[in-house]
Amino acid sequence: MADKNPVLEAKRYVENARTILREKASKENDLYTDRKYVKLAGHAAYTGILVALDGFFGIKTKKRKDASWYKEQLASIDKKVLGNFVNAYELLHLYMGYDGTQDVVVARRGLERADEIIQWVEQRTATC
Repeated sequence: MADKNPVLEAKRYVENARTILREKASKENDLYTDRKYVKLAGHAAYTGILVALDGFFGIKTKKRKDASWYKEQLASIDKKVLGNFVNAYELLHLYMGYDGTQDVVVARRGLERADEIIQWVEQRTATC
């Protein structure tokens, strides 16, 4: 993965999450019917965020940093993206990834936050 563009790779993870939700999680009204696929999608989208941020911060090792490390780094750079990260962590990693929440709105909001963070990284790295 070291040779790949982290932003493109991150977008791929988030798009995979959307595909999982669309094709596997089976939506009825405002709820997904299969928690297993909600969990997979949540983990995929959150991983996409981490891939983008690792690229931004120049992290090359496979050993993942703790969420609090990312929060500390982002707090000193941009409070808005810090808020998006905290929100995405809760929605994607905790509510979807661990709890398997079936709420479509939670998934939509989490994926929106992932897109915003990845876009932020893309804008910041394009100007470097």
